[in-house]
Amino acid sequence: MDPAALVTPPYVAGPLRLLPFRGLMLTPSRVGNPATGRAFARPYRDVSARLLRWQARGYVSHDALPALYLHEYTSAGMTVRGLVGALDVSRRATRPDDRAVLPHEGIHPAQADDLADRMAEMELNPAPILLVHRGTDRLRGVLTEVTRGEPQHAFTDRSEQQHRIWAIRDAPTLATIADELADSRALIADGHHRYAAYLRLQRRQAGPLTGTAATDYGLAMLVDQGATPLFLGPIHRTLAGTSLDHLRDAVLSVGLSYEERLQPDAVAALSPHRLAATDGDRWAVVTLDPGLREAAVETLHRRIVPALPHGPSALAYHHSVEDALGAARQHAVSVLMPAPSVDLVLEIAEADRLLPEKATSFQPKPSLGVLIRSLRDVAPEPR
Repeated sequence: MDPAALVTPPYVAGPLRLLPFRGLMLTPSRVGNPATGRAFARPYRDVSARLLRWQARGYVSHDALPALYLHEYTSAGMTVRGLVGALDVSRRATRPDDRAVLPHEGIHPAQADDLADRMAEMELNPAPILLVHRGTDRLRGVLTEVTRGEPQHAFTDRSEQQHRIWAIRDAPTLATIADELADSRALIADGHHRYAAYLRLQRRQAGPLTGTAATDYGLAMLVDQGATPLFLGPIHRTLAGTSLDHLRDAVLSVGLSYEERLQPDAVAALSPHRLAATDGDRWAVVTLDPGLREAAVETLHRRIVPALPHGPSALAYHHSVEDALGAARQHAVSVLMPAPSVDLVLEIAEADRLLPEKATSFQPKPSLGVLIRSLRDVAPEPR
């Protein structure tokens, strides 16, 4: 297999299960601290011992009892709230209707293998993957009631993220949450390779019964996109080794519309069905076909780029317009992308399609170190 090739990670089968675990938490002074990343660096086999030393010094706490955690964080004026727990990854879907977790991007197998090796050496899930779903009214009511109580933790970290965390241990509340999640489908917002690493660890170390080994689960945060949504932003592209003239020829050859405009008009035209492109001097608007039910990034990569008469010799990604425009130079074209809607990404994932690499940017993400899961702990009790 080509090591650069992208593949679809396996699908986890429903019901969607997010179970209590014993949370590891860094002290607030360590959360969001650039130096914290070094605690999870090589040699990975020493990470667990490193955290135990930190725990002895008061830098890490480890809950005595398992809980589901309701984690609310605020960053740059945006507040996100999600359930953090041990995601059951022990069962694989055999039919489309069985799927509980939906990836929307492919993964590099070697990268997933490397992450699985790291987690096995660290004996940790160092950070939750981010999932989004549409919660039921009953679930929203239950979680709203949880937030009426005092949080177990409330602090501002070194990166200025504000956090509030409630530990949910009440059996009736946990049972209601489990019932309301069972039929949900969750879209992976961030952490496709870590998700694939969870599945690799599960296959390597599965117990004789599913749901009995620590690696039958992986740390996840489930955000209700209808309550406290993550922001979905675009990731812009720079195509090296090509030109606007080549882009025009490619666009016209696949039956789409190309029109050169002044920069303000081109940027203002950016929309779900229009791209703006520049070589740093000239500007153009590419109008897509809304009837295709494709994300703009799909049309660019699957229709336009293959039709280019020359290039691209390289492809670069940019999270800001400024970075994308700074990369536009001779023999390169920067393409400003619109962000797809969450509903469209979900529709694409449910149709068993994958978006091109680096197609979405869900923000904000929680700081590293707020909630960690040890693989040394007893596996969550299956329901």
